[in-house]
Amino acid sequence: MSSTTGAEVLTQGTGYGVVLGIGFVFAIIMMGLSTLQNRYTTYKISTSEEFNTASRSVKPGLIASGIVSAWTWAATLLQSSTVTYEYGLCAGYYYAAGATIQIFVMAILAVRVKQIAPYCHTFLEIVHARYGNTAHFMFATFGLVVNLIVSSMLLLGGSAVVNAFTGMNIYAANFLIPLGVCIYVILGGLRATFLCDYSHTLILMILIFYFFFWTYTKADLIGGFEGMYSLLQQASIERPVAGNQDGSYLTLKSNYGLTFMIIQITGGFGTVMLDQARYLLPQKGYWQRAIASEAKTAVRAYLMGGIAWFAVPLTFSSIMGLAAVALANNPSFPYPGGLTAAEIDAGLAAPAGVVALLGSGGAAAMLILLFMAVTSAASSEMIATSSILTFDLYQIHFNPDASPESLIRVSHIMVAVWALVMSCVASLWIGIGVSLNWLFLFSGTLFTGAVGPVIFSVVWRQQTKEAAISGALGGVVVGIIAWLTVAKTYYGELTIATTGLMYPNLAGNLGACCSGAIISAVVTLIKPDNEFDWSATKRINPRAREMDRKKATLPDSVSGSGSDSPVEKEKQESAMVDVASAKDDITIDVPAEEYAELQKSLKVATWASLTLIFIVLFLIPIPMFLSHYVFSLNFFRGWIIICVMWLFVAAGITSILPLWESRAAIKDIFSGMVRDIFGGKARKGAIASSNVA
Repeated sequence: MSSTTGAEVLTQGTGYGVVLGIGFVFAIIMMGLSTLQNRYTTYKISTSEEFNTASRSVKPGLIASGIVSAWTWAATLLQSSTVTYEYGLCAGYYYAAGATIQIFVMAILAVRVKQIAPYCHTFLEIVHARYGNTAHFMFATFGLVVNLIVSSMLLLGGSAVVNAFTGMNIYAANFLIPLGVCIYVILGGLRATFLCDYSHTLILMILIFYFFFWTYTKADLIGGFEGMYSLLQQASIERPVAGNQDGSYLTLKSNYGLTFMIIQITGGFGTVMLDQARYLLPQKGYWQRAIASEAKTAVRAYLMGGIAWFAVPLTFSSIMGLAAVALANNPSFPYPGGLTAAEIDAGLAAPAGVVALLGSGGAAAMLILLFMAVTSAASSEMIATSSILTFDLYQIHFNPDASPESLIRVSHIMVAVWALVMSCVASLWIGIGVSLNWLFLFSGTLFTGAVGPVIFSVVWRQQTKEAAISGALGGVVVGIIAWLTVAKTYYGELTIATTGLMYPNLAGNLGACCSGAIISAVVTLIKPDNEFDWSATKRINPRAREMDRKKATLPDSVSGSGSDSPVEKEKQESAMVDVASAKDDITIDVPAEEYAELQKSLKVATWASLTLIFIVLFLIPIPMFLSHYVFSLNFFRGWIIICVMWLFVAAGITSILPLWESRAAIKDIFSGMVRDIFGGKARKGAIASSNVA
């Protein structure tokens, strides 16, 4: 573990105050929001559907804000700045491009899920319906592995920064950071993560704007655009970047930068497709956010979320990553002579740049920023993992007839268990010397083999159980063999250092991702399943489907505003649904009008996503890479201005749009509070008058 005393500009008390104080503040806020939601809206967090799917009613702006928050974990801010410190300005773009296309692809898959399994809670329910227990257990394991790696990476980055700035014990940080998050997730469920995601994203945007305007307009150490450009040119002479055009930090022609983008693409697909928090399988998540919304809403949300998120690593790395490069030899830089390899692997480029520019005040702002990113993503991981453990393991394999009340109780327990597990694993990584950078580059080798089979299970009717299983497992085997072989061949030994380098991880990630899809496709083509027609996936969660269909005709004692608790109402509705389902066959076909609307949404999502992917992956970077262009001062100035303008668009999508979309609900809550306050006083006055009379 590297020494971080150079950046220690805050007290340990500040570290503990931020870690404990902010977490519990959000827990208290969540308690208040949950109380208001329960009292003044129709969504009750004590029902299992609301806790795990937010009643499938979240609007696109809030989902987009949640996507940005969930995808902005420690690595987004730390790793994007780290690779910018290593490879120059191009790396921030390559980081953003390599991790944005998965969100665009999710726009397509979100609609597809609505077509084939409109009432599922997790992607694993689709796997179980199609392939049975064996495949379900295997993909559940992949999902939990992804969640475990992502969760521990969040804590690795967050605890390293807290330790660097304050000297707080790094193991204590690992266990205390998830504590407040665990409390507010249990209190509020999935809708709680959306609401707190919004708060986190708002703070994130404010602080990045603060860093930008200070760095490029006020910081004397930088000297504006001209000063930054001059400092980067000088750094190119003193510390030229291997593989970059003329060793420059001001070019997109970077061999290692492009290699990093490929690793980012493959690893990112694994993280998104296999992490419910980010998709539907296990995470931030992404599958979960697809389920928590309608089809048209999901398409808009993912497209807006991808566009908005792109600006975060692009702009932040162009501020703090470049500041660390420019000031590495400045006396104010907390690590004299620049960062060592261990400090780079720990993700300390951005913290070093902040301390050099802003001192203790900047360190405090950066600490809050990182804490927001870590806790927001951690909340999504917790609720997503809870969904897997509750619906895919407990309900399917242990208690198929579980009541809504027991499902809520199990969900709460699983959130708490996961908070403890992620803390232990993060501490384990630190103990054996595994860094954030090593884990970030390697992780895709371990799970991207399942990406192809997962996508095929949603879009390819003929994929068989054998193809899905063999593709996922075969991809892992090929990836690990390629990773170790290249490390041994190129560097002569297998150590943590050599296996964490760029080329072994490129081989491992590409080998796993490509071979998994190829094996699955070949096995399917040899013996396709020509009988499957998606009816099994459409029958997932018949209780929720029938409750929706019959809710309008339920007796007042169930659907009215009686004194029963939400859990009791859910039980009564479920019982009536069971009786009705016993008499009638469940209608699983999507109505023609709704199906036509879904097809239209799918077409829009496909064309929009492919167009955006082409622009960010090919149209912008490839011509600049092939031309070997080194930025002029005017081009550099224009590049940075476009970055911050993009961030303004992102802020509008994630901070302003959700308020506008929720204006009616906000008005209802405010009106209800006013009625309770003043109406209560009026009633008390009337009672007092009658007593006097």
